[in-house]
Amino acid sequence: MRPKLRKLIFFAPLAILGMLLFVFVGGEVVKLLWNWLLPTLFGWRQVGFWQALGLLALCRILFGGFAGHGIHRSGIRRRMAERCESMTPEEREQFRQRIRERWGFAPPAAGSKEP
Repeated sequence: MRPKLRKLIFFAPLAILGMLLFVFVGGEVVKLLWNWLLPTLFGWRQVGFWQALGLLALCRILFGGFAGHGIHRSGIRRRMAERCESMTPEEREQFRQRIRERWGFAPPAAGSKEP
């Protein structure tokens, strides 16, 4: 048997076991923290393991997203920094003003059209 296949056969079950252990520990931690804090502070009901696991997944979706930890965002920041470095100070200020107008942080310029 080839060495790479032997490694795969050995590490695949360990990886699956590690993921299951991670999910179990995460669900238990959320359940214990919820049941320790929220019923006494706010009078909310206690949750079970599966509800805690659902809360953990919901929080991951709402606050963490599906991407890795800033993988895509760091690329965007890097590209924007490169673009800003190539702009003159006047172009940079004009760009900032357009962003402020678009997001409602500044009044529109006198010569710009409103859609």
